[in-house]
Amino acid sequence: MVSIKDAPRTSTTLIIRSDSGSRITHSRDPYYSLMRRLFQEDATARRGQQFLTIIEERQKSGNAVKTSEWESIMKELDVGRASFYAMRNKLLGAGLISNKNKEYRLSSQFSKDLIDMANWWSTAILNKDPDEI
Repeated sequence: MVSIKDAPRTSTTLIIRSDSGSRITHSRDPYYSLMRRLFQEDATARRGQQFLTIIEERQKSGNAVKTSEWESIMKELDVGRASFYAMRNKLLGAGLISNKNKEYRLSSQFSKDLIDMANWWSTAILNKDPDEI
């Protein structure tokens, strides 16, 4: 049996909405709206947002969150170990964060993947000129 800490985190499910009124940019809290597309439960979405905010603030201050700080982060988020690692693995799988050199950092992989998918759809499926995108 694989420990949740070591579970594969190569991909995750993201809810895509086709209604223009549901766009994240139209939300009062875009960060939370993004988390609700990743996590089914409101509490987990809020914890995900809080975890990303912690990573962002610490990264900006030059004091990145170390993976060894998992216990203090769990306490701050008021979550158990399995729930923490499930949330973390989902964020890693989505490409929102990375785990390099035993530090959590915000990652650009998420946006790169979305841009790649959008460009592929526009050019390969809709036959649009790449310069029109």
